[in-house]
Amino acid sequence: MPKKVKELTAIEVKRLVIPGFHSVGTVPGLALQVTDAGSRSWVLRTTIGTRRRDVGLGGYPGVTLAMAHESARVVIAEVKAGIDPVLRRREVRDHIEWTFETCATAYIVSHRAGWKNAKHAQQWTNTLVTYAYPLIGKKHIKDITKADVIRVIEPHWLTKNETINRVRNRIELVIDWAVARELRPDGRNPASWKANLDQSLPAPSKVAKTVNHPAVHIDEAHSAMERIKSSQGVGSLCLQFVILTAARTSEGTSATWNEIDLTGKTWTIPAAKMKGGRVHRVPLSQAAIDLLISVPRFTGSDLIFPGLKITNPLSDMTLTSILRRLKIMAAPVDDHPARVATTHGFRSTFGDWVVERTTFGQSLAMASIAHKVVNDSDGAYLRGTLFDKRREVMTAWAGFLATPPANNVLQFKSATA
Repeated sequence: MPKKVKELTAIEVKRLVIPGFHSVGTVPGLALQVTDAGSRSWVLRTTIGTRRRDVGLGGYPGVTLAMAHESARVVIAEVKAGIDPVLRRREVRDHIEWTFETCATAYIVSHRAGWKNAKHAQQWTNTLVTYAYPLIGKKHIKDITKADVIRVIEPHWLTKNETINRVRNRIELVIDWAVARELRPDGRNPASWKANLDQSLPAPSKVAKTVNHPAVHIDEAHSAMERIKSSQGVGSLCLQFVILTAARTSEGTSATWNEIDLTGKTWTIPAAKMKGGRVHRVPLSQAAIDLLISVPRFTGSDLIFPGLKITNPLSDMTLTSILRRLKIMAAPVDDHPARVATTHGFRSTFGDWVVERTTFGQSLAMASIAHKVVNDSDGAYLRGTLFDKRREVMTAWAGFLATPPANNVLQFKSATA
């Protein structure tokens, strides 16, 4: 009787980096192939008739462990029905001109369902249309070389590094997809970074200067909040809620009533809405509760802050336009000219306040805004036992926002850790 392979978790699969085939269990024959260059892709080893076949199922992490399980089951079902999936793919391949653009389009279509944000597919398309398609879009995927990839990214590497590095990564994923479908006989990926492009270009960390979101100075936070309160409409209420909870803009605009526990004063944001893919509980201050109670409810929609069409969330730009209209300015940074603050920038204001004006500590600030804490053990502790302490933080933050600067300093010097 064949030995049963251990069923690996997503975290265990993520840690597979040694070159070779790594069986992952759950579906017989399913393995993650790691190349010497570090690229990873899914392979299903099965028998079709009397012949052993390796069926590519796509590159990792674009194709997740769960998606690989499902694809492997589909292939096994095809084999049992007498279909050779390898021959079928070759027939399809022979009738399609697999240019880079064709492969990229197919990749986006096949992965769209697994992306949390619907805008992600459009962002993929937009960046490839702008930077990649004009130079390599019409070139057959098997003929794309390292020189082609460098031709796409090098002109922008020093000036638009964050964006162009995303483009490089997207080109790499598309080519991984093509390799898994045997569209590149050599099996190499000229867009991979490790032991490849890192020999030709400086590391992103060496050239990319992080530009923070324009944020209101701590001492201007009260004034900014008062001016926002004076503005009317759902947009103003949403902006106030986002500031009071130190949430990301999209988390606030897409918030629903079934996420809110008014009695328990807690907002539970589902993992699907979180950047880190983990459920996040936000302790609500009394100010946040009072604001929610004042928000009108709309029949036919569970959204707290709906847009013009009540079944659609409020647009992020609605909040931005309020800040622009009220001319709420960010604190000057280095040589940047005066800029209007951003909604996201209030998270930085919150973090600065915690560190500079209280004794709660930076780790607690990071846990409050669902940022990963550097020390994983601290992170687990903060997410768990210190929920009540985070409630103290959010209550103090609401009090700070409601108090003029001349009267709010002594109150927070006495905050306890």
